[in-house]
Amino acid sequence: MMNVRFAALATLMLAASQPGMAARPLITDDARIVDSKACQVESWMQFQRSGNEFWALPGCNPTGNLELTLGGSAQRIDGDLDLTNLQFQAKTLLKPLETNGYGVALAGGVVHHPNAEERKLFGNVYVNVPVSVSFFNDRFVTHLNIGANRDTESNLNRMTWGIGTETRLHPSVYLVAETFGQNKGNPSFQAGLRFWIVKDRVQVDTTYGNVFGGGTGERFFTIGLRLLSPPFLP
Repeated sequence: MMNVRFAALATLMLAASQPGMAARPLITDDARIVDSKACQVESWMQFQRSGNEFWALPGCNPTGNLELTLGGSAQRIDGDLDLTNLQFQAKTLLKPLETNGYGVALAGGVVHHPNAEERKLFGNVYVNVPVSVSFFNDRFVTHLNIGANRDTESNLNRMTWGIGTETRLHPSVYLVAETFGQNKGNPSFQAGLRFWIVKDRVQVDTTYGNVFGGGTGERFFTIGLRLLSPPFLP
C-alpha cells in the first residue's frame, strides 16, 4: 500500500511540475486568461492504475489582466480519500493573443502536497512563459511553453517545456494534442476532444495520455467539465 501511495504521489508531483494550467484539457499553458471580472471552474477526473484523481481549479480575473487560480486534487487509494495537491497560480498577459497573430503571457505559482510531509516532500515553486500563435483565423492554434520548477524537496531546479495544439473541427468541437516534460526524464503526451455544450460557458472534454515508453502502467484517461461565468465582479 505504501508503495502504491508513493508511486501515485510521484505521478502527481510530475504532473504538477509541468508548465502551468491551461484551458482544459491541455496541461501546456496558453496566452489567454478568463474574461475581465469573470470566473471559471475547471474540474476533471483522471483515471490511472495508481489511483483515480479528482481535480477542481476555480479561478477569477478581478483586475482585468490578472487571473488568480486556487484549487487542488484528491485521490482515492485503497478506499482512502487523500488531499494530494493544493495549487495556487497567478497569470497575466504581456501581449493578448490576436487572430492570425500571437500572444505572450507570464505565469507563476506554487504546489503543496499536504499529505506528504512525513516523507519530507514539500511544494514546488514554478514560473512559466506561454506563447500562443493563431493560424487560419483561429482554426489552428499552437502553444509553446518554457519555464522552470524549483523542487524544494531535492533542492533542484528543472527546466519545463510544453508544445500543444488546438484544431477546430466544428464551431463547437476541437481536437487537442500536446507533449510536455522536463529537461530530465521521458516526456509525456496527451490527446483528445473538447466540446462546447453552451458556447463560451459550458465545456466538456476527454483525453488519453501516457509517458513516452511508459507502457500501460503510466497511461491515463481524463473526463473534464469547465464552467465560465459572465462578468460579475465589482
